[in-house]
Amino acid sequence: MENNVKKVNFQESAIYTVDTVGAPKAIGPYVQGKVVNGMLYASGQIALDPSSGELVGETIEDQTYQVLRNVGGVLAAVGADYDQVVKTTCFLKNISDFAAFNQIYASFFDNEKPSRSCVGVADLPKGALVEVEILAVVDE
Repeated sequence: MENNVKKVNFQESAIYTVDTVGAPKAIGPYVQGKVVNGMLYASGQIALDPSSGELVGETIEDQTYQVLRNVGGVLAAVGADYDQVVKTTCFLKNISDFAAFNQIYASFFDNEKPSRSCVGVADLPKGALVEVEILAVVDE
């Protein structure tokens, strides 16, 4: 069987760092995202207000809405939108919130649905109820 994987020389790859006011600043030693070879690798977003850095919303619905608005801010910073997201990884503090989370999530991905993993976790930063990270195809 023929191997169709193309090896890319790392030194020839341009790597861009995402830095936008449209999403919360990183709260640790990481960045909002990196663009490499036409792919956006975005850090996980929790329901922080981009201006204040404070956690907003007390329900899974309110926090999911803010998280996905933050994701949209990262996407907009690189000239992309939700239709260009190819994969999400979603973390729920309470997996019993799955149905409520899905209802809000689906409203952001109404045209093109990405592939997805969704898992329940013991805890999230700042006591958040949900975190979402994405991979998206973007123009360089």
